[in-house]
Amino acid sequence: MAELSSASGSPILELHGISKTFHGVKVLDQVGLRILPGEVMALLGENGAGKSTLMKIVSGITEADAGGTIRLGGTEVRFTNPRQSVAAGISMIHQDLNLLPGLSVAENLFLGREPLNRFGLIDWAILDAQARKLLAVVHQKIDPTTPVHRLGVGQQQMVEIARALSLNASLIIMDEPTDSLTDVETDILFDAIRQLRAQGKGIIYISHRLSEIFRICDSVTVLRNGHTVAAEPVAGLDEATLIHHMVGREIGDQYPHKPAANGPVGLRVDHLSAPGIEDISFEVHKGEVVGFAGLMGAGTPQLGRTLYGALAARSGSIEVDGQRLSLRTPAEGVRAGIAYVPEDRKSEGLIQIHSVLRNMTLTGLARFAALLGFIVHRRERDTVDHYIKTFSIRTPGADAVVATLSGGNQQKVALAKALITKPRILILDEPTRGVDVGVRREIYSLISDLKAEGLVILFISSDLRELLGIADRILVLSRGRLSGVFNQGEATQDAIMQRAVA
Repeated sequence: MAELSSASGSPILELHGISKTFHGVKVLDQVGLRILPGEVMALLGENGAGKSTLMKIVSGITEADAGGTIRLGGTEVRFTNPRQSVAAGISMIHQDLNLLPGLSVAENLFLGREPLNRFGLIDWAILDAQARKLLAVVHQKIDPTTPVHRLGVGQQQMVEIARALSLNASLIIMDEPTDSLTDVETDILFDAIRQLRAQGKGIIYISHRLSEIFRICDSVTVLRNGHTVAAEPVAGLDEATLIHHMVGREIGDQYPHKPAANGPVGLRVDHLSAPGIEDISFEVHKGEVVGFAGLMGAGTPQLGRTLYGALAARSGSIEVDGQRLSLRTPAEGVRAGIAYVPEDRKSEGLIQIHSVLRNMTLTGLARFAALLGFIVHRRERDTVDHYIKTFSIRTPGADAVVATLSGGNQQKVALAKALITKPRILILDEPTRGVDVGVRREIYSLISDLKAEGLVILFISSDLRELLGIADRILVLSRGRLSGVFNQGEATQDAIMQRAVA
C-alpha cells in the first residue's frame, strides 16, 4: 500500500463539469476531480475513457467545451496553449515521448530555457553542467551531448521525467511514466515522486499497471466512457474493485494460459550474433509462446529486430520450418513468414497520419493483388472490416486516421497489420505497453488462439507478471547473451531477476 499522504490545505487543482466533443462524439461529459497539495492521485480508465483528453485540457493542449471550470490554486483558469499551463505551474510527462530526436539530451532538457552568455548565445558549458546535475536526480549517466535518437525508449523516458522535474511545477501529470522503464528505474521514479509529495506537490498519475497504484498513490479517480464513475482513497480498495470500476464488468482470469501443443520445431536460432546480442541459440516449437526477459541493454529488442531482418546478423543462423534464412531487410522477413510488432507503435509500428485501412494492409498488400499487381480494394476493405470487428477496434471506420484512436486501439491495429501477412513466426515487443487491463486480456486471448493455430510466438516484455502468466518458456538475456531458461511453472520473478543481472 502507498504511504499515508501528506495532502492537506486547499486544492491545487479542481475541475467541475468538464466536457469535450470531437466531431460530434462526446469524449468527456461533466467530469470533475480535485487534488490536494502532497497528494498522488491515480487517474484510471480503459483506453478511450477520456483520461488523456482531460489532461490535455488541464495542460493547455486542447480546450474544453464551454460550461465547465478549472481552478488552479483557487483561481479560475482557462489555458489556450501549453506555454500558459507551464507558466502557471503545471508540468506533464507524456505517454508518447515528446522529445526532438535530432537534438542532444541537454538541448531537450532545457529547450526554450537554455542558459545564455553575455552575448546572448547558448552557454554550452553551463548547459552541460546543469543537464548532468538534472540527469543525476533520476540516476542517469547519459552524456548530455548525446543525440536523443541514439537513446533507447527507456532512457528517453527518463529524460522526459528529468525535464518535467526541472520545471519546479506545483502540479505534475505523469501519463504512463513507467511503460518503458525497468523495475530499477521504476523504483528511482517512485523515490522522486515521494520527494515531490513531501514538498507539497500534487501529482496526477496515469497508469494501466494497477500494482503501481497501490505502491505510490493516495487516491484514485476512475473515468469510464467519458464520465467520472469513482473517486476515493486507495486504502481499502483492491485490484478487482478497480478493474470493475474501469470496465464495468468482471474480467475473469487475466492470463488465459493453455499448455503448448508440443508441435515440431518452427524456429531454430543457432549462435546468432548481431548489434546488441552475442552467440544466442534456442528453438521454438509451433504452438509455443516463448517469453524474453531482460533489463535495459540486455538485447531483447535487438534480438527481435534481427530475427525480423531489421538488423543484420554478424554470424550464426536462423531457420524457419527447417529452411535457413539470410535476412537483410524487413521485407525479406515478411516474405519468409515473420511478422514483428515493435515496442514503439507510434513511430515504428504505424504511420500516424494514415488511415486504419492503409496502416493495417501496408505490409500485406500482396494478399490483395490481382493480375498485373493491381489491388482489389473490395477484398482489402472486407479484410480490414473483419479485423476491426474481430479485434473490437473502436474507430469510426476503416478510413479514420489512426492518430485519432486511443493507444489500445492503435495497438490492435498494429497487431492486425502483422497478422494480415499470415505469418508463421510472430514477434511481439512489449505488446501490452500503454494499454488498459481489458485490452491486455484481449491480447492474451488472441495469443492463446494463435498458439492453438500453431504459430511460433516470441513475446518480449519487461512485465514479469505477464511473462509468467502467458509464456510456456522464458528465456532471460543479460548484456546481450542468453543467461537463463525457465519452463512455465518453474520460474519466479526473483529467479528471473537473478539471471537478468548475471
